Amino acid sequence: MKKTFLFLSVIVLLGCQQGFNSLNTIFSLPKKLKEVSGLTYDSNSKLLWALEDHGNANAIYGINLKGKIEKTITIENTENLDWEDITRDNQDNLYIGDFGNNENRRKDLAIYKIDKKDLQSERVKPSYKISFAYPEQKDFPPKKSELFYDVEGFFEFKSNFYLFTKNRSKGFDGTSFLYKIPNKAGFHKAVLMGKFKTCNKYNSCAITSAAISPDKKTVVVLTHDKIIMFENFKSDSFLNGKRTTIELNHFSQKEAVTFRDNNTLFIADERTKNVGGNVYEVNLTSLKTKS
Repeated sequence: MKKTFLFLSVIVLLGCQQGFNSLNTIFSLPKKLKEVSGLTYDSNSKLLWALEDHGNANAIYGINLKGKIEKTITIENTENLDWEDITRDNQDNLYIGDFGNNENRRKDLAIYKIDKKDLQSERVKPSYKISFAYPEQKDFPPKKSELFYDVEGFFEFKSNFYLFTKNRSKGFDGTSFLYKIPNKAGFHKAVLMGKFKTCNKYNSCAITSAAISPDKKTVVVLTHDKIIMFENFKSDSFLNGKRTTIELNHFSQKEAVTFRDNNTLFIADERTKNVGGNVYEVNLTSLKTKS
């Protein structure tokens, strides 16, 4: 732990990066939600929709901003193989990303659509399923030096999904792929939009979630101790936008990020012993003013 904080301290001193002193804890997650892997915020209902990953229920949870579960919805005709993120579209339909792929073996990657009209029910069936594959992946699993095909973060933008891969390769160098998949039922080949590098320390640099702001002008990806932000991009050329790395100066198993508004993020981490299990708030206004 001491080495981790020393590493973070050095990074904060780098002039190319900017940091916050701390995260603002909004609430502790309910004890039953120990492995929250995705969040998305509905500003109309004022609910954070959450899900958990592999080994947990095939359910989503509507949590109010005091940390109380107001709604629990079981998703029928599905199995939680490894649900890693949840997002929404402009019509407040929800999408479950069942694309966790730690060993890069899966051939059943999927995204499920949950209609807004069904969010008042206790049990619902997805309105449709999107299946997909990565054309660049030839072997299942590939070599240990080419484990590029796990995903824990995505969002919906202009009727397409954008997925940021979590690099699990031996000799980790921070490389992440950005893939695009149409928001349309059926099977699709994911389109590789580009690559970028975070940094070369796995625990600090592997991507665990992603989100786009309500005004569609800012994209963020999350790691255990930092946010990487893209702005001033054209269309969906997110990686060509202005990039800023925000050191959070706080290390935990952060697994979920979503926008509260155009300048504010919610971040959630998993509970590990006595660490984490919270929802935090990060305000980006001062960062954007200075950058």
